[in-house]
Amino acid sequence: MVTAALVRLTRPRFSPRATEALDPAAPVAATLVARALVARALVSRALVATALLAACQSSAPRPDTEAAIHAAVGVAGSLSLRLEGGPLDEPQVPGELATTLPLGAALVRALESSPELQAALARVRGALADADQARLLANPLLDVALRFPSGGGKVVVDAGASWNLLSLLQRPQRRDAADERLRAAVADAVRASLDIAADAQERYAAVQSLDEWTALLRERRALLDRLLELARARLAFGEASKLDVTTLEAQAVELELEISERDAERREERLALARRLGRPSDPADWTLDAWPELPEIAGAESAWIETALERRPEIQARRWELAALGDEAALAGSSVWDGTAVGVSAERDGDWAVGPVLSAPLPLFDTGSVRRERALAEVVEARHELVQARRAVVEEVRRAFASYTSAKANLERVRAELIPLQRERREQVEAIYLAGQADLTVVLLAEQDLQAAQVRLVELERKAAVLLVRLERAVGGSGVARALAEHARELERDHDIEVQGGDQ
Repeated sequence: MVTAALVRLTRPRFSPRATEALDPAAPVAATLVARALVARALVSRALVATALLAACQSSAPRPDTEAAIHAAVGVAGSLSLRLEGGPLDEPQVPGELATTLPLGAALVRALESSPELQAALARVRGALADADQARLLANPLLDVALRFPSGGGKVVVDAGASWNLLSLLQRPQRRDAADERLRAAVADAVRASLDIAADAQERYAAVQSLDEWTALLRERRALLDRLLELARARLAFGEASKLDVTTLEAQAVELELEISERDAERREERLALARRLGRPSDPADWTLDAWPELPEIAGAESAWIETALERRPEIQARRWELAALGDEAALAGSSVWDGTAVGVSAERDGDWAVGPVLSAPLPLFDTGSVRRERALAEVVEARHELVQARRAVVEEVRRAFASYTSAKANLERVRAELIPLQRERREQVEAIYLAGQADLTVVLLAEQDLQAAQVRLVELERKAAVLLVRLERAVGGSGVARALAEHARELERDHDIEVQGGDQ
């Protein structure tokens, strides 16, 4: 319909007066006027046709990538695209203390300073440009030929304007494919932000655990110093043997070595966290948050799986990519007609002659079947990759769900049962030793068992925290997990109200 309108608009209509003016017997001035009228008519109709085609264009969608990232990660921050690369060390946030680093601030810093996320945002901008480009009309092709007769005389002028017909017909599907790839790029940016946030949270938990572990070792070092001082005093009074003093001194040296190793590991983790926050040259001597109270899982495993299959950006990106490939596969069948053009051609050989022009390839050798097969193969590949991604998501959710539930239960048992028992045992053994009713070996064994229980507690705290991060990552981010948990609690409250109403 657009092509027909274009041909109608560009077809010249000669009035009787103009035809008379083109008569060679007419005056020269009248002939020039008539030719000007014809040229003006051609130009005006071409402009009107171009305006009609331009009016058919629609604007590309403008997805809010920043809002999608905030909804998934669960924190707010400025995530605009930077046109220039960031500095080596991001500047200190105004009004924020350099000696403290809350977890929420660490996540915001990690996202705002991440070059990986900036690269993903740049890909979104490129996909948006492709979506805009898919809506633009192809430029018309103008042909002008001048032929000079060898025997002299008037110059023969051939002129024509044509448009790529296939590009006009394929615009809707190409536009849809570009829009779907734009949405896939947004989903990939969300995926990048989730990976960055999860990595920052795991590194934060690693630093927290090493800080607590080092503090426990220093407490044990202080206890050994007291025991060593007591053993030396008892040796001076003849109430203990030299072996007790030597044993304690050896324990102190071993403990100093372990403290040194943990300090080095703690320093490495802090430097890694500083790099993740965009400040690799930072002293990294912040004070972190204390261990938070880990939440209980709200909702059944099936609800978490269902939410993950709907909200995971990896699956969303594959779905949009599959849709884009489907649109491109639909276009592959008509690719054999690439180069088909329609337009108008005008020739002046004394008089002007104007008419429509159509040029098209002849599908004698390439019928487009190979391109259709290639496009179909890409669609089939994308379908199987989507199934693979969905299965992997289900596995990730189920493993993280089971692991976190087990680690949370073990953590509570160690904290509520094992640690109090080991402390009570050490206090009893220490009292017996001070009374001279037990040797030093019993005290050291009790102390080692208490330390092992405390170390296990720290390890379980770190493991549970990391597993919680991975569970939230598996479902689509902390923001999605919190919304899911809140919805599950609302359902439980509604159920409790119904049960109470039924009992009454």
